[in-house]
Amino acid sequence: MNPNKSKLSKSILQMKFMKRTKEKVEKQMIEKEGEEYFSGQFPIQMKNESERFIIEPSYVFCEELIDGRLSFQGMNPELEKLLEKENIDKQMELEKKQEKDVTDEQMIEQWMFLRKKNNKFKRLKKMNNKTDEPSNKKPKFLKPVD
Repeated sequence: MNPNKSKLSKSILQMKFMKRTKEKVEKQMIEKEGEEYFSGQFPIQMKNESERFIIEPSYVFCEELIDGRLSFQGMNPELEKLLEKENIDKQMELEKKQEKDVTDEQMIEQWMFLRKKNNKFKRLKKMNNKTDEPSNKKPKFLKPVD
């Protein structure tokens, strides 16, 4: 709003045909009062950099965060012991997940066995195909039997 601009009187704004102008003037007044009131709390930089913030509608991402209580350099020894115990438990769970159900040797033996079986079936299939192959004669038409 320009400070040199003259303001409309209240009586003119109350006239029937000035409703829209009255609403616009009131809105500008409210915005101006809000800016004056919050000027110390919301610096211009914050208003300009508000695009950097991400608004997340779900809280699911919070499930992976660490607990709120932390202690460093022996400030809370009881809490540090608890955190160490939790870390050890998490490491043990990871190790259990990474344990192998089948050893490498067992896997190699099984793979070799299946490979031999597969080769055997391939050979049998080739042999059957050779015996079942008809000669290059064209098949004759057979009448259907009633």
